[in-house]
Amino acid sequence: MNKTLLFLLAGILIVFSACQQKHEANFVKVANNGFTLNGKEYSFKGANYWQGMNLGAPQSGDQQRLLRELDEMQELGITNLRILAASEADSAMRYCIHPALQTAPGVYNNDIWQGLDFLLAEMGKREMKAVMVLGNFWTWSGGFPQYLRWAGMGEVPYPQEPPTSWQQFTDYSKQFFSNDSAQEMMKNHIKTIIGRINSITGKAYKDDAVIMAWQLANEPRGYDVPKQLQKWMRATSAYIKSLDSNHLVSLGTEGNTADLVSGVNVLIDNDDSNIDYITMHIWAQNWGWYSPEQSDSVYTEMLQKVNSYWDVHVDAAKKLQKPIVLEEFGIARDGSSFSPDTTTNCRDRFFEFIFNKVDESIKNNGMVRGVNFWSYSGEGRPPHPGEFWKKGDTYLGDPPHELQGWYGVYDKDSTTLAIIKRCCESKF
Repeated sequence: MNKTLLFLLAGILIVFSACQQKHEANFVKVANNGFTLNGKEYSFKGANYWQGMNLGAPQSGDQQRLLRELDEMQELGITNLRILAASEADSAMRYCIHPALQTAPGVYNNDIWQGLDFLLAEMGKREMKAVMVLGNFWTWSGGFPQYLRWAGMGEVPYPQEPPTSWQQFTDYSKQFFSNDSAQEMMKNHIKTIIGRINSITGKAYKDDAVIMAWQLANEPRGYDVPKQLQKWMRATSAYIKSLDSNHLVSLGTEGNTADLVSGVNVLIDNDDSNIDYITMHIWAQNWGWYSPEQSDSVYTEMLQKVNSYWDVHVDAAKKLQKPIVLEEFGIARDGSSFSPDTTTNCRDRFFEFIFNKVDESIKNNGMVRGVNFWSYSGEGRPPHPGEFWKKGDTYLGDPPHELQGWYGVYDKDSTTLAIIKRCCESKF
């Protein structure tokens, strides 16, 4: 081979390598049991802000409020937002966000699409990363129950309407994992959103480094059909990877729950090459471990349960050699009040405990490398605290299927925000 050809080939390789590095720049990757960004170790402190795309909608939303709240979170040091990248609801769907992104199978509300475009564009300006939630086991974004309705499986049994029970609802929602028609509808949405071109930035979502990860669903549970859940998770993760090699994929499960009946298993569920990192949720109050009106002795017992739960997930992460994100945790205001005027002493104490655990893990190269608290309500206030969200109500961090004012952190919760800011500013 002559020298001219060698020089030509070398030049081509250099150009190709430079283009590849430029293409991969700013995408979060997984390496050495942790996250990396542009070749450096990466960890993050963030929030759940699922309502962002609805606030960003130019017609039905409030873009100025969205900009103020993004600025507020940036000032706190928040660099990661877990957001909805899907919502499904026809006019009859209840206990869910309206307006929805998808109003019938394959039929989209362009106003909400533009809201998501706007949110991602503004996050990019603030160097924030997005975890994009693609589905939901619960009704608050339509999710599996809406897909099942569209697939002809009958009306949703809403547990918010007695005498319907939560088991009746979960028996309904888990049918998604064996319903080919419902799964195909969601698969079509996944293909649509990964290939979407942002109307503001001109970037395809699959090429947008603002996005850290695609997440299969919010809290999918298998209950008595865990094999069906696992089959769906593996097939869907592989499908996402076949469409997009730039972004990470996570499940969105709680990891484990407080009992065995939910049909999730942090070790088995995440043992798949297409799952890049483990998700963990800690819901001490929902799981009956503690509520703010109880005694300090119960609080101490709750912390012991949290530590044990944490350790089980860390052990699973070590076996799988994958990092963990604690992407949901929260607790109610003092006395379990729904009023925004109620103090947050119990919440502050719990937030400080959790954030300290996360900081300690990051400091010592532990398996937990990121956290998203639940959730940022910003300027929003419930018009009727302790009642369910209704169409036309302001958007809060509390989802529509739960009583409004339960867990959301407001922009005036100064003591809670100070703890979040102190945690976000921790450098190691």
